[in-house]
Amino acid sequence: MRVFVTGTSGHLGSAVLPELLTAGHQVVGLARSDAAAAAIEKLGGQVRRGDMSDLDVLREEAGVADGVIHLAFRHDLMQSGDLAGAADADLAAITAIAGALDGMGKPLVGTSGTAMLARSGDLGRTGTERDVIAGGYRIDAENYVIDLAERGVRSSVIRLTPTVHSSLDYHGFIPGLIAMARARGYAAYVGDGANRWPAVHTLDAARLYRLALENAPAGTRLHAVDDEGVPFADIAAAIGRNLGVPVRGISPEQASGYFGFLAAFVQLDNPTSSASTRQLLDWHPTHARLIADLDAGHYFRTGV
Repeated sequence: MRVFVTGTSGHLGSAVLPELLTAGHQVVGLARSDAAAAAIEKLGGQVRRGDMSDLDVLREEAGVADGVIHLAFRHDLMQSGDLAGAADADLAAITAIAGALDGMGKPLVGTSGTAMLARSGDLGRTGTERDVIAGGYRIDAENYVIDLAERGVRSSVIRLTPTVHSSLDYHGFIPGLIAMARARGYAAYVGDGANRWPAVHTLDAARLYRLALENAPAGTRLHAVDDEGVPFADIAAAIGRNLGVPVRGISPEQASGYFGFLAAFVQLDNPTSSASTRQLLDWHPTHARLIADLDAGHYFRTGV
């Protein structure tokens, strides 16, 4: 299968690309820079220059592909606080891709997040693949991809956990939390730290993207979840012991001073199941779970 992948040179893309190649697929990766192009070629993929704003490029490559995996996202806009701009750019890119896939029966695998379930504020329980939110940040794009099933696209969406962890993770939430702990001299959690974050290893998530591309039924929501919910206090404790710094609980009022733009996010309680995904696609995570991966030391040896 010729697969067009956006975000190919990023954290998750750098695992998805070899996963696809090993399974015998051909990969064309979108590259917005010379460095990204070199990274894709080094891993064995073909390069198409462009970025998420090059809608004609997205349409063209989607049109000649046998399937598409959309990983790219404007994280720079999100981190600057322009959530609407990041979401609009994502939806525009997906719309362009979808226009080339209408009625073809080809697979499109999109990306969302389990944290959106917690941000909705309505669950009060472990989230499942059956949970659907009417709309909102990143949810509008998720729902759009799912609805493409009615237009003859074998569409699916993978909801990623807040923590997709591995030695390939240089810029995610865990490196950010480690950097904060280094800078402030202690690792923190908010309140009693009992709120839970689900997690998944990068390589397990990459395998799920391949399985979704190959086999997911049209209109399917999938959860890339191994740890259903790690108490945030346990994450802070692992960071503290690996850095050799104290671990402290802080008040909600102090959270913005420590965590910055992540203050609200780190307080989310986001227990999430992947039972339906595992059964549907015979997906079974095999790599280290979050705390074991933190204690493996690679996050701290790299100076993140």
